Amino acid sequence: MSNIALKWTGQGSQMFVGRDSYGHIIVSGSWPQNDETWQEWKGVKPSDLLLLSLASCSSYDVVLILSRQRQQLTNLFVSVDGQQAAEAPYQFTEIHQHYTVEGVNLDPEKVARAIQLSEEKYCSVAATIRGVAKLTHSFEIVTES
Repeated sequence: MSNIALKWTGQGSQMFVGRDSYGHIIVSGSWPQNDETWQEWKGVKPSDLLLLSLASCSSYDVVLILSRQRQQLTNLFVSVDGQQAAEAPYQFTEIHQHYTVEGVNLDPEKVARAIQLSEEKYCSVAATIRGVAKLTHSFEIVTES
């Protein structure tokens, strides 16, 4: 079970400090353009947090699955493009994840299967989003010598 908390930083701001179920902190929101005292505050856009959550969740699974398959993964980078509706509430309609997988003698079939298993079976964020937004992915393998 997850138990998070969020605290508004105060009147005149659109900044929030969140705490995850393990006590890790993240700043999200926006800041007033006219109040110079908040200029140094920079927070993650709340809708981008959803995309970060998806990439983090699926990446966690992919790394775990590939390691169990004895694949020599050395690096993983995921870029995410999210298309949002033009009108409020600006929900995501399409989300595409592109995985750049780096390693030694990686089997493309195992990489493809790891991504598929994550997005279709194991990633709770993908399971929550699926049906609301169209989820797609692609990948490339960078071979280390």
